[in-house]
Amino acid sequence: MKKGIRPITTFIISIILALISMIGANIIQTNGGKIKYKDIRVETPSGNLLSALLLIPPNATKDNKAPAIITSHGWYNNREMQDLNYVEYARRGYVVMAIDMYGHGNSDPVKPSEWQANGTGMYDAVNFVSNLPYVNKEQIGVTGHSNGARAANWSVKIDNERTDPLISAVFLVANEPMYSSNPQEPIYWANMPENIEYKNNYGKRDVGVLAGIWDEFFFRSKLPGGGHTYPKDYIDTPNAQSFLNFGGNPDIIYPRRSNVFFDKIIDGKIVNRIIYTPMEIHPLNHFSMQSAGAGIQFFQKTLPAPKPLPPTNQIWPLKAFFNAIGLVAFVMFLVSLTLLFLSTKAFESLKAGDELKIGDDPEGNGILWFWGILFIGAIYSGVSYYYFYPLAMKIVIPYFPQQATLFIGLWSASCGIFTLILMLINYFFNLRYEFFNLKDTGLYIGFKNFLKTIILAVTVCFFSFGLVFLADYFFKTDFRLWVIAIKAFQPDKIAIAGIYLPFFLIYFVMNSIAINCFSYVRLLQKEWVNTFVMALFNMFGLLVIVVIQYYTFIKTGETFFTTYSNILEIWLFPMLVILPVAALISRKLYKATRNPYLGAFINAIAIALIICSNTLTQIN
Repeated sequence: MKKGIRPITTFIISIILALISMIGANIIQTNGGKIKYKDIRVETPSGNLLSALLLIPPNATKDNKAPAIITSHGWYNNREMQDLNYVEYARRGYVVMAIDMYGHGNSDPVKPSEWQANGTGMYDAVNFVSNLPYVNKEQIGVTGHSNGARAANWSVKIDNERTDPLISAVFLVANEPMYSSNPQEPIYWANMPENIEYKNNYGKRDVGVLAGIWDEFFFRSKLPGGGHTYPKDYIDTPNAQSFLNFGGNPDIIYPRRSNVFFDKIIDGKIVNRIIYTPMEIHPLNHFSMQSAGAGIQFFQKTLPAPKPLPPTNQIWPLKAFFNAIGLVAFVMFLVSLTLLFLSTKAFESLKAGDELKIGDDPEGNGILWFWGILFIGAIYSGVSYYYFYPLAMKIVIPYFPQQATLFIGLWSASCGIFTLILMLINYFFNLRYEFFNLKDTGLYIGFKNFLKTIILAVTVCFFSFGLVFLADYFFKTDFRLWVIAIKAFQPDKIAIAGIYLPFFLIYFVMNSIAINCFSYVRLLQKEWVNTFVMALFNMFGLLVIVVIQYYTFIKTGETFFTTYSNILEIWLFPMLVILPVAALISRKLYKATRNPYLGAFINAIAIALIICSNTLTQIN
C-alpha cells in the first residue's frame, strides 16, 4: 500500500501556511505597519452596537486633520468584504471606517422595519468619525456596495435634514442614485412610475456611480411600451442622463458619456457627477481592480488624498492572496488534526481496522445505476433549489433569525432526504443482488464509536475555528477569497448555528454515505477518478444553473431565472467550492476510518458556522 504524506507533516504545513496568511494579510492592510488598524464596537445613538474596522493613517493627526471615508458591504456580507476599498483608501491618507451594517457581522441585529433608520448604521458611523479629533469633518465621504450603496442614499436623506450636512461625497457601487422628487424611492427602478419629476437629491455633494453592464439587480428603466432597459444600456437612459445633468432633464441632443466627470457650480462650489460602467457582474464589483480604481479616482478628485497614488497602484490583491492561503490552511488543518486525533488512545478505536476494499468499475446494469443516480441527484439539487426560497421567507423570525440560512438549510435537508431515497432504491433493486454488505461499508459503527465520532467532530471544529480566532485576535485578519469567508464571530452565532445544524446534518450525513458507502468504486481503474467524480457531482446541478444564468444574461441582457431575486444564483458561487471540498474531506476521513459520519459531522458543523457568521440576522 502506498504511503502518503504523514498527518503530522500536513499539520505543520497548515500551521506555517496559516501564519503566512495572517502575517502577510496584516502587513498589506496596515501598509507595513504604518496604518493603525482597530477593531471597534460603538454604542450608537440608535441604541445599537455597531461593529467596524477603523484605519488611521500616520498623516491623520489633531493638528493635521484628514478626510474620512465610510465604507459598507452589501446585504448578507460583512465589513471585511470591503477590504479592496479600505486598504487602498487608507494607504492614500484617508481615515477609513468599514462597518458591519446592523444585522451583519458583529453588529447588533435589528428589525426589518428599522433597516432604513440611520442608514442601517452608516449614518451613525458618519456621526462617529465627524467627532474624531484627527478627521476633517468638512471632508467626509460615504460608499457602499449594493445595499451598502442604498444605505449611503438613506444616509444622504438624513443628512439633508441637518442645517450643517456632514457628507460631502458619495460613491454608489452596484446600486442606483436617487433620481426623483418622490420621497418613496423604489428598490428597483424598473418598477418606478413613468413621467417622473427629476430632482438633484444630493445638492452640492460630489456623487459617483459604478454601474456594471452585467449587474443582475439594478440599472434598469421602465420602457413606455412595457418591459425595461438592460444594464448595458444604462448610460443612455433618461435616469442616467438626468443624474449626470445634476437632476435636470436628460440632455437628448448632447448625451453625456460614462467614465467622464461632469461638473457644475452649485452654491459657489464646483460639484462633480460621474458614472463608471465596467464589464462586471454585481458581486465582482467588490473583487475587482477596475472597480477599486474607479473609487480611488473618484475620491482623489472629490476629497483630495493626503498621499495621492495612481488608481492603478493597488496592493489589495496581495491581501486577497494571503487570505486565500488561509482558506487552504484551514482545510489542511482541519483534516490533519482529525487524523492526528485518530492516533490518540481516546479515538484510536475509530480507525479502520484493515485496508479499505474498493469496488471495481461498474459493469452492465451497474453502469446505468451508478451514473443514473448521480445525474438524477444532480438534477434534483438544481431543480429543487428554487422551491424553498418563498417558504423560508415566510417563516417567523424569532425561531429562525436568518431567513437566507433557513432557505439553504431547507434545500440542503431536502437534497439529503432525496439522496436517502435514491440509496434505498439502489440497495433494494440493485446492490443487494450483488451481495452488497452494508455492514462492511461502515454504516454500523456501534453506539460508543458514534459518541466518539460526535466528540471528535466537535473537538476538531473547536480547534480549527480557534485558528481563525487567533488570526483575528493577533493580526485582525481572517481566511477568505471573494465570496467565501471564514471569520471570527460573536458567541451568539454559535447558538444561531445550532438552530440550523440539523438541516445541514441531514444533508452531509446522507451525502457522505452516498459518496463513500454506496459509490466508492474505481473508475477507469483509478481511485482518484472516482473521488473527482464525487466532488464534481456534489455541485454539478448548481454549476448548470450558474452557467445557464450567466450565459443567457451576457448574451441577451436578461437573466434566465427570473422567478425570484437574482441573489439566489449569487448564493451558489461559494457552494461551487464548498460542496466539492466537503466531498473531498469526507472521502479522506472515510478512507482513514471507514466511518461516513465523522466527515459529515465536521462538514455540517463547520459550514453551519461559516454560513451563520456571514449573513443577515434579524429580530422581530
